[in-house]
Amino acid sequence: MSNAARPRIACLLASALLVSPAAWAQGAKTSSVAATDIAKLRPGQFIWAPRIAPSGPMVMVISLAAQRAYVYRNGVRIGASTVSTGTPGHATPTGVFTILQKHEKHFSNRYNYAPMPFMQRLTWDGIALHAGHLPGYPASHGCVRLPLAFARQLFAATSMGMTVVIAEGSPSPTRLDGGDLLAPVTAAGRAAAHGPRPAEGAYRWTPQAAPSGPVTLLVSSRDQRLVVMRNGKVIGQGRIRIAPGALVGTHALEFTGLDAAGRTQWVYLDVPGQEARKRDAFELPRAGEMDVSPAYLSLVRGVLTPGATLLATDGSISGGDAGATLMVIEADAG
Repeated sequence: MSNAARPRIACLLASALLVSPAAWAQGAKTSSVAATDIAKLRPGQFIWAPRIAPSGPMVMVISLAAQRAYVYRNGVRIGASTVSTGTPGHATPTGVFTILQKHEKHFSNRYNYAPMPFMQRLTWDGIALHAGHLPGYPASHGCVRLPLAFARQLFAATSMGMTVVIAEGSPSPTRLDGGDLLAPVTAAGRAAAHGPRPAEGAYRWTPQAAPSGPVTLLVSSRDQRLVVMRNGKVIGQGRIRIAPGALVGTHALEFTGLDAAGRTQWVYLDVPGQEARKRDAFELPRAGEMDVSPAYLSLVRGVLTPGATLLATDGSISGGDAGATLMVIEADAG
């Protein structure tokens, strides 16, 4: 994004936060996205203001604790809604997902052919966004229920492969400008000092597994892996060296493009549930110390388009941790 465009985005966001409280009923024509208004939403109510950011990549964040969904476009919050998620016996999984399938008129093949209007599938084993009853508390079999009018408008605005983050707390988006999260050397322009760079052959690249579609990057300091997914399928896996302590917590970022110098630019979204680690910020100089094969990095950068998502975590992306399970997108449609 150009420097000239940034003040405009900031101005739009400020205007959104200062707008007077709107009608919150389903289908309201005017809306506010102020945090205070979102907190006042009653079950079945929502806010939808897509004109605040009429174009750009979209991300949806769902807070299980707040029973709220937040929609961002180009890093600006354009909507929020009450939701109803899974009961303790059918918990909604946390993690980072992509929309794998969309059906306007869908019926469950697991629960008595129950209607699931405006269904947007997140996993192939049955987790989806769809319109449904919202009693004000978790009541589903694992899906994320939305108000009917909100589900209809969201369905019309989203695209296949859009990123959906589901976690415990509430989001806090900010822009990251400067630096380069996918540079093979440190911010000082030299190789990172914590070890030799992974060998050129320390990766697999199979773009034919998904020739097109939105891209998600998964980085794990525990697994020392950088995984690339496109349209919900793995197209790349490679080793990456991250210095001990350089990555704390779990972080989600949305790619917005390259700057004039060719550096990657991102919108940062706190993954809800990481509030206790606020002091452990995701710092650009630290991110620059992630070493990866230059050949693999070149391939990864080559598939990035605006809207791509980066999930960086000190946990595992290969199967979950004791006490901290993290589901990250289905690798194969089956």
